[in-house]
Amino acid sequence: MNIAVIGTGYVGLISGICFAEKGNHVICVDQDINKITALQNLVSPIYEPGIEAFMERNVQAGRLAFSSNLIQAVQDSELVIIAVGTPSLPSGEANLQYIEQVAAEVGRAMNGQKIVATKSTVPVGTNEKIREIIAQQTEQPFDIVSIPEFLREGSAIQDTLHPDRIVIGLDNRELEAVLVELHSSFTDQIFVTDIRSAEMIKYASNAFLATKISFINEISNICEKVGADVTEVAIGMGKDPRIGPSFLNAGIGYGGSCFPKDTKALIQIAGNVNYEFQLLKSVVEVNKAQRYKVIEKLKESLGQLNNTVIGIWGLSFKPNTDDVREAPSLEIVEALISLGARLKLYDPVAMDKFRERFDHPAIEWCGNALAAAANADAVCLLTDWQEFKELQLSQLIYLMEQPILIDGRNVYTKEQIEGAGLHYYSVGRPESTPAYRPQVRI
Repeated sequence: MNIAVIGTGYVGLISGICFAEKGNHVICVDQDINKITALQNLVSPIYEPGIEAFMERNVQAGRLAFSSNLIQAVQDSELVIIAVGTPSLPSGEANLQYIEQVAAEVGRAMNGQKIVATKSTVPVGTNEKIREIIAQQTEQPFDIVSIPEFLREGSAIQDTLHPDRIVIGLDNRELEAVLVELHSSFTDQIFVTDIRSAEMIKYASNAFLATKISFINEISNICEKVGADVTEVAIGMGKDPRIGPSFLNAGIGYGGSCFPKDTKALIQIAGNVNYEFQLLKSVVEVNKAQRYKVIEKLKESLGQLNNTVIGIWGLSFKPNTDDVREAPSLEIVEALISLGARLKLYDPVAMDKFRERFDHPAIEWCGNALAAAANADAVCLLTDWQEFKELQLSQLIYLMEQPILIDGRNVYTKEQIEGAGLHYYSVGRPESTPAYRPQVRI
């Protein structure tokens, strides 16, 4: 098919690249001229392993192009995919400003029969609003469908090329054959439903995964008090096929552009129909509190944090991405600075993005993990990057002022810690090192 993708953020760019990879002709559109220029020069505006090789291959094959000309892109396409952002408003509701703006522009650009698909995560009923907006701008025939995305940052290309399922919401069953055929090269696990159910499936899926994360973090807090090991508990739970092993890694909570935004939006959606989603409200509260466990463990090990030096390993909300939106690191760093600590920060790829959102004279930006640990009273691991897992921890006792490691992601095994000479604190696991009596800096 000839496809126009409106929006070159994570969802739009990855979707466009992967549709091109499957043999479709795709033009990705964005109003940001600088972003389009970079894309035309095969420079990705997002960090995603392998993305630029996929871009180059499909551009050279003539299947993929980038443009700021929405009108031409719509007129040259059979399928128009809306993939612009829906950030949270202060109320928690999804901001539909960009969706509505694009819908009007698409309507004005139409020159014939089109299928307009929404990939952006939108509240139930939004596609009906999109239909109304487009209809106000054109007399051309068109259909509206909902095709929510389920990609994960850091593995987005592979998630899109090899999805576990594709959900298609439509109200014109004559479209089913063409849309199933379009997606059948990705998977045969295609679920066709109505538009409102498709919109809800996206929110319900993310809310359930967020619930699993908050649940295992609550279990980890109990494990610390009763002497159980949450990693062993999670393995045992995950062997039950009704539960499954995914999203049962205890730590400092979820972040990123989806889970925080979508859980808040679903709470608001429920509120709009006079239903109080008590469970999901608790999920959000637990997640917010969990990130401060790192600070509690620092206080436990150091006594007080004023005038201490704390190394931070990892700033992105998860590994293999430079995304720091809603990352636990943002709140942890801000809290530590407010308590009088000086910080040494390092992340393999997210330093610039973090600095755009938060900078302070008390922060030193470091070039590698060991530099961030040098002369520190403690190191906190906040993102489970592979390079942190491969460090020789025995080096730290020669670099650090006080050999304290707070592992916020349970990265290290007992074997890695034994013999390293560190005072090690993890999440929901019995501490394998004796209590530390801190030295106080003068």
